[in-house]
Amino acid sequence: MSLFAAPPATAPAPRRPFVVPTKKRARFHTLTVESVRPLTDDAVEVTFTVPAALAEEYDYLPGQYVALRTTLEGTEVRRSYSLCRPPEHRSDEGDTRLSVAVKRDEGGLFSTWAQTGLHPGYRIDVMSPQGTFTSGLDGLDDRHIVGIAAGSGITPLMALAHTVLSRSNTSRFTLLYTNRSTLDVMFLEDLADLKDRFPSRLTLHHVLSREQRTAPVLSGRIDEEKLRTILGALIPPSSVDEWFLCGPLALVDMCRQVLSDVGVDRSHVRFELFTTGDEPARAARPVRVRSGDRTVQIEVTLDGVSSTVESPVDAHESVLNAALRVRPDAPFACAGGVCGTCRARVVEGSVTMTENYALEPDELERGFVLTCQSHPTSDRVVVDYDV
Repeated sequence: MSLFAAPPATAPAPRRPFVVPTKKRARFHTLTVESVRPLTDDAVEVTFTVPAALAEEYDYLPGQYVALRTTLEGTEVRRSYSLCRPPEHRSDEGDTRLSVAVKRDEGGLFSTWAQTGLHPGYRIDVMSPQGTFTSGLDGLDDRHIVGIAAGSGITPLMALAHTVLSRSNTSRFTLLYTNRSTLDVMFLEDLADLKDRFPSRLTLHHVLSREQRTAPVLSGRIDEEKLRTILGALIPPSSVDEWFLCGPLALVDMCRQVLSDVGVDRSHVRFELFTTGDEPARAARPVRVRSGDRTVQIEVTLDGVSSTVESPVDAHESVLNAALRVRPDAPFACAGGVCGTCRARVVEGSVTMTENYALEPDELERGFVLTCQSHPTSDRVVVDYDV
């Protein structure tokens, strides 16, 4: 028997639709590290200063992300990180700031370097903000927004919670945040400060898997049974306007399924992954076209310029991989189907996608694909990054 108490028969007021941000062309600029602040033993907050000339380029909405690019051990490395401070984040002098949180992954080349080798004054390539893991900033009055996060999945929710609460006197934000122990909680003091600032409108539920809490429901790993209990006792779904899920694939998938089971329309659920459990993918593996090879013709339009490249059928390479041979500036970050930076529209031909954790159903219907995961299924494919 379900542990979830069914909502009352009276339907809640219609929920406002998501406002999808206007997508801007992803571009890298070199920014200077202003500070590196420890958050836990294995996580830091990195803050960049944005020059006035680039301020407009780095305008962002809470919940969006940037990609960082550098060369480590002779190899170009790109990693995507959510912006963890609200858009009004500025220095004492009024300069625009960008802040991301980097948690060390076991064996992670970039995340380990960020803990040990990244210092104030270092210059690194930072991509202009991207992503649709955000909410409309108008009409927040009386809205109840819930975030469910695990570990470093808290980073975009920090910016979202701050913005939702500060831009309306009647909005509410509930955060369900799971970690192993108190020592692993990123932004612990920042969350406490936010709670002090908005005591009646911010609700925090810390769930610790390896540390006993006073309330049994907040102790142990969040599985399906525990989430249903939490929804029934602490967060009635009928009271929520929007849901934001951020964490590993298994947790996000479980939350989406449980929310669907208890009657939450998926159009009111946003999700973002910080890992799929796979190793970080690399774009641009070497591919050569040999005489006599059967090929596919791939044409890409970027910044108003079209370029064509031949791709050997036997290579089974992605559209992005082929595009990078003629357009090294083709946008990408994770190359794993998660971030959505390489999004483009297929205007001729057909492709099949291996993975998709970034595009919404309406984007798929309009012909958008993730080029890092797209493989041609026709003799000619034309994609447009500018749409």
